Amino acid sequence: MNGWTDELARARLHVVTGKGGTGKTTVAAALALALATGGRRVLLVEVENRQGIAQLFDCAPLPYSEERIASAPGGGEVRALAVDPEAALLEYLDMFYNLGFAGRTLRRMGAIEFATTLAPGLRDVLLTGKVKECVRRAGKAGRHEYDAVVLDAPPTGRVVRFLDVTRAMADLAKVGPIKGQSDGVVQLLHSGDTAVHLVALLEEMPVRETLDAVAELDAADLRPGAVFVNRVRPPRLPSRSIAPAAAGDVDGAALRAGLLAAGLDVDDEVLAGLVDEAVEHAVRVRMEEQAKDLLAEADLPSLELPELTDGVDVAALYELAEVLVGRGVR
Repeated sequence: MNGWTDELARARLHVVTGKGGTGKTTVAAALALALATGGRRVLLVEVENRQGIAQLFDCAPLPYSEERIASAPGGGEVRALAVDPEAALLEYLDMFYNLGFAGRTLRRMGAIEFATTLAPGLRDVLLTGKVKECVRRAGKAGRHEYDAVVLDAPPTGRVVRFLDVTRAMADLAKVGPIKGQSDGVVQLLHSGDTAVHLVALLEEMPVRETLDAVAELDAADLRPGAVFVNRVRPPRLPSRSIAPAAAGDVDGAALRAGLLAAGLDVDDEVLAGLVDEAVEHAVRVRMEEQAKDLLAEADLPSLELPELTDGVDVAALYELAEVLVGRGVR
């Protein structure tokens, strides 16, 4: 299933996860730029204290406030927020209990660390609660402040535990503002307003972990969105040559004739090296084709992003965003 669906276009919270090393933060940033294209306002959020967004956009570390970090084609805007659990708890105490000063005192005493150690689920509730507030926030005219929020979430191995606030809150609070806050988070995360996207590479381990994550999301009644297949490299051999080359069947004489026709006369050692490279390339292409077939079992929309040979900088993020817009992201 290819492309961005109408159902995904209606989502307002886009959660991006993936196995470590697949480029999930890069994909989240590119998705935010793509969604902002055409004049929309998008918030890009991170929750892991890594300052990955600041590094990608080559800017100063993000404070606990919504900072403008990029413009998008057509007059759009991307803001970014690094959610800090301690700052979120202080904000929460001030909002619901009017304990601003007392909250600062608690921080100096180390009580916040104690509280999140005593009730580990509280940390994730505070983080997701802040995200929920950003998604739901509306201005005086009643219009949502952000057209979409993109969350750079924890890796696939931890994402369901992070998002499954119902389980985290089971023994933490039965009544009161914390219960109300968690109920609001649950309502958002389990609604059509939220889609959980997965970033994968065409390699066995990332593909297996992606499929496992889809099954876990389904079991937790969380909606998988699209699979972003990152760092896709084009095949360099004609499709008819892939299978024989992968089996080691490369016609060296035909290769030499082709090189001579192009004005290149190589010795036997160089020719043998080119043959070996052709075999290695064909084997990789076959493995990637098998990985694609496995990913298809998820039966989710799939969007491919090209490998960036010069690395990832701000210009590359815009390039990836343009690819996503071309794939229908809106």
